[in-house]
Amino acid sequence: MMSLQSLYRNNLSLLTDLYQLTMAYSYWKQGMADQQAAFHLSFRSCPFGGQYAVAAGLAYVADWLQGFRFEDDELSYLSTLKGNDNRRLFDDGFLDYLRGWEFRCDVDAAPEGTAVFAHEPLVRVVGPLAQAQIIETGLLNMVNFQTLCATKAARVCRSAGEDGVLEFGLRRAQSIDGGLSASRAAYIGGCAATSNVLAGRMFGIPVRGTHAHSWVMSFDSEPEAFAAYGEAMPNNAVFLVDTYDTIRGVERAIEVGRQLRASGYEMVGIRLDSGDLRQLSIDARRMLDAAGFPAAAIVASNDLDEHLIAELKSAGAQINVWGVGTKLATAYDQPALGGVYKLSAIRADESHQWRFKVKLSEQAIKVSTPGVLQIRRFDNGEVFVGDMIYDETLGCPREGRFVRTDNAAEYTYSSSAAFEDLLTPVFRSGVLQNEPPSAALARERAQSQLARLPATVTRLNGPSAYEVGLERSLYERRAELIAAARSEGVQS
Repeated sequence: MMSLQSLYRNNLSLLTDLYQLTMAYSYWKQGMADQQAAFHLSFRSCPFGGQYAVAAGLAYVADWLQGFRFEDDELSYLSTLKGNDNRRLFDDGFLDYLRGWEFRCDVDAAPEGTAVFAHEPLVRVVGPLAQAQIIETGLLNMVNFQTLCATKAARVCRSAGEDGVLEFGLRRAQSIDGGLSASRAAYIGGCAATSNVLAGRMFGIPVRGTHAHSWVMSFDSEPEAFAAYGEAMPNNAVFLVDTYDTIRGVERAIEVGRQLRASGYEMVGIRLDSGDLRQLSIDARRMLDAAGFPAAAIVASNDLDEHLIAELKSAGAQINVWGVGTKLATAYDQPALGGVYKLSAIRADESHQWRFKVKLSEQAIKVSTPGVLQIRRFDNGEVFVGDMIYDETLGCPREGRFVRTDNAAEYTYSSSAAFEDLLTPVFRSGVLQNEPPSAALARERAQSQLARLPATVTRLNGPSAYEVGLERSLYERRAELIAAARSEGVQS
């Protein structure tokens, strides 16, 4: 993968919210900047009305953190910031502290392509409090959106079944990096290719594309336009047939297809971009088959998403490739994942015990989980059967129970149960442990992970919840901390 710096040609250490820096400054002023802290990035509910998500964005994070530093230009800018009294916000001592920044955190994360669920930590950061705080915004920015788009792509691809799905969203994406991130995440989520050539170059994603209506309109007639395109691109001949009259367009594409065949080439297919896609695809398939082009693909586009694709397939549409743009690249029906990054433990130095932290809320979904957390995923050899969140400082019993936080339902596991711990090392003391897997490998992992989820969890309509809970001792400690914090709040 090309680096973010190669794209933006700039230091990205200021990719943060101001309050991260004001908190870091205050930690520094209080002598707390180098206290060890543990933070976790998670989301509170699964997107798009589903019951799972696909983790993505970690390669961006690794690239960003590797190059994280404060240089003269960044520090010069920070020195100009003013408080409400028009005096400098940050003094020279703090800027010198930032100048000497050496990233020293441990970062563990679920590999890209992992199926993940609400309240599970996707990323764990343990290290100096000020450092772990400053990187919050960038982590959320990179993981939230790519996880959202990878999940949307997985849903679209599930609806498409064995058909190919192409990501066509660059023109409608949220500016340059919105388009790049969406293309990369969509590929991880299962799309076969993208129209985004820069994403293809940066991330090794296959690129696909044909022509637009403007090509046809630039000629005096549609037959002339198709013939010219076939002559120019005989090995990439997919004809957009709905500029004027779709059925006549199919007939004209067939005529050019015969000319290509006579020259030793084969028409790849046609594309439908408007009208009754079901009926037009049925008519086009009949015409193509009768003309001797049974292998010619029928590509469809036009504001598709997982629901419309499922509806068209159920109605008998004869479409084998789906071009999905706006509603994928913009995560149209849920434009934000809602990921959060919460402090869960802190200690004054390496020799001190962790002090565990919990955030309260009147909304149960917003109450955090204390500890230095890990996810253990159990399977029965065929499918995943449940995830247990446990605290590494407490350890994980060889057999025991885990408890759901929403309904206190308990699940038992035995020492013989097969499992995998999902959070794996990315950085140790600020040093990258391994280069992140390519987008292609992340895509393979996503397909493997989703294939091992129960079908009831991944179905489009009325999906069942996947079993996720807290290891029993962690559940009990969380309850104790919640009770103590509420008592303190009442007393104060």
